[in-house]
Amino acid sequence: MSEVQIWHNPRCSKSRQAMSILEEAGVEAEVVKYLDEDLDVEQIKALLLMLDIDAIDLMRTKEDIFKELKLSEVHDEGVLIRAMSRFPKLIERPIIIKGNKAVIGRPAEKIMEFLNS
Repeated sequence: MSEVQIWHNPRCSKSRQAMSILEEAGVEAEVVKYLDEDLDVEQIKALLLMLDIDAIDLMRTKEDIFKELKLSEVHDEGVLIRAMSRFPKLIERPIIIKGNKAVIGRPAEKIMEFLNS
């Protein structure tokens, strides 16, 4: 595994921008196209620990599926994590992982700050 990993959605402009930042910095990152992967609950829990955030903070709250499932009314971490496992489109992007820490690359400036820390 590379020292750095990026959870990437090629259709997302912010995610493509993150890939460019990594390339320009000479960082070879393992690319995880998380929309194409089967993410299990344990992977998402581990990611939340690396990010040091609650499940709701990793979610794309403007997605239609978020609204359809009425997830804004859910306060159970387990339910939110299972929703992200089942519907990975709910997961915010891009996510950069280095060692046992991670950052959501929004705004993009956070990526270089994180890599340099």
